[in-house]
Amino acid sequence: MKHARLLLRLVATALVWPIVSQTVTAAQEPLWRHVDDTEDVHDRRGVSLEFVGPALERRLVVRATESRPYAWALVSAPAERWNLGTRRAIEAAIGNTGTDSIEVALWVVADAGWESIADFAVLQPGETRTFSCPLRATFPDGTPKLDPARVRGVQVMLRKPTAGQTVEVADLAAVGEAPPWTRPAGRLDVPIVEDGPPAPGRRVPYRPLPSGPGIETPPAAFLSLPSDWQPGGSHPVVIEYPGNIFFTPACYSTGRPEQCVIGYGMTRGRGAIWISLPFVDASGHVAENGWGDPDRTAEFCVATVEDVCERFSGDRDRLVLTGFSRGAIACGFIGLRNDRIAALWKGLHCCQHFDGDGWNGATLDGAIERASRFRGASVFHTDNSADKVKPVTDALRVPVTFVSSGLAAHSCAMFLDDRESTRRLRDWFTHLTAKDAEGRAPSRPTPTP
Repeated sequence: MKHARLLLRLVATALVWPIVSQTVTAAQEPLWRHVDDTEDVHDRRGVSLEFVGPALERRLVVRATESRPYAWALVSAPAERWNLGTRRAIEAAIGNTGTDSIEVALWVVADAGWESIADFAVLQPGETRTFSCPLRATFPDGTPKLDPARVRGVQVMLRKPTAGQTVEVADLAAVGEAPPWTRPAGRLDVPIVEDGPPAPGRRVPYRPLPSGPGIETPPAAFLSLPSDWQPGGSHPVVIEYPGNIFFTPACYSTGRPEQCVIGYGMTRGRGAIWISLPFVDASGHVAENGWGDPDRTAEFCVATVEDVCERFSGDRDRLVLTGFSRGAIACGFIGLRNDRIAALWKGLHCCQHFDGDGWNGATLDGAIERASRFRGASVFHTDNSADKVKPVTDALRVPVTFVSSGLAAHSCAMFLDDRESTRRLRDWFTHLTAKDAEGRAPSRPTPTP
C-alpha cells in the first residue's frame, strides 16, 4: 500500500510539474515534496497529523492529542539534504483553526551541535501568520548559529497546548536569496549519532545496563571513541550532562544527551573518550526535565563510567565531568552526590550555572557540603561569576579558572569555536589529563584545609 501511494504521488508530480515550474520562482523552493504522507513524519510528540487539500496546496493539520508542556512534529530533511547554502530563510504559513489562542514556534533544527533557529508567536483563533526563520541568524557576538548544509529538519512546535487544539501548516519553503554561506574558520562539527557498535570517530548509543522488570529498553548513554583510539591503550574520559528541556526563541534545549557538545569541543574528537549521559527517572527512563531520580542518575553514571573504562581502556585516574546549564549544576548535585561518585573525578567543568544557585533544590548549603567530597585537582567555569560561585569554590579547595566566552547567549555552541575561552578550556583539559615521562597520571593533590 505504501509503495502504491508513492507511485501515485510520483505520477501526479510528473503531470503537474510543468505547472509547478511556472508558479514557483527561483526565490522559493518547497521543502516537503519528499514527504509522501504523514507516515513519513517520524519525529512527533503529543500530536496527530493529517494532510488536507489538493497536492499543490496541501496543508498539514497538527492536532494536539494531550495537554503537555511541548508538542511537535518535525519534517526531516531528505537523505540528499536541502540546498540551503544561498537561501535567506525558511518560512511557513501557520493558522490557528481552534477557538483558543495558542503559542506556536517554527524551528529550523540543526542536525548536531551549533544551534537551531526559531520564530515564535501567539496565534489568536482564526489567525494565520507567516513564520520566518532566517538561515543567517547569529548569536549576539556575530557567531553564525547554523550551518545551512547541516539542517536536520523543520519543526512545528506547540507550547502548552490542550488536547484538541489544532493548527494548519502551509507553504513550507526555503525563500529568498543570499550570498553563498561561508563557514567560520576552525568551527567543529559534532559527529551525528549512528546506530552500530562503537568505533574510532563514531558516536553511538551505548547501554551499559541490561533490561530489567518494567524496562524493555534501558536508557542510553552516547559514546564517542576518539579518532585515534587504540585497544589496550589508556585514554582520558570526558563525561557530560545536558541542559534541561527548554525551548525559547533564543535557546533550543531538548534535555537529552544526544544534544551534548562540550566534550567534543574540549577534545576535538582526539585523544579522549567522550560519554554523554542522561538523567534517569525512578522508572529507569530518560528524564528530560529536572533531575529524575538523583540517586539513580548517579548510579547510572558510575556504572557507565566503569563499564566504558573496562571495555574501551578509559583511564580511571583521568576522568573529567562537564555539563551545560542543568548539566553544569549536575557536576555537583549529581557528580558529588556521594563519596563513590565524587571519587571518580580528576576535574570539573561547569558552563552557565553551578551547583548552589538554587535551581531545583540545588541549595548553596547543600552545594558546599557536596564540594567537600571533591578529591580532584582543579575546576574550570565558563560564563559563571566568580563572586557568585566563591562559597562553593572555597569548599572545593583546589585551583579554579573562570572564563567568559563572549557568546552572550544561553548555549554551548562556543565550544565548537576556535575562540580564546575555548582554547583555554582545551589547554586546561590537556594539562589536567597529561601523563608524566613514565606514562603515569599526576597524583591528585591533598586538599588544603
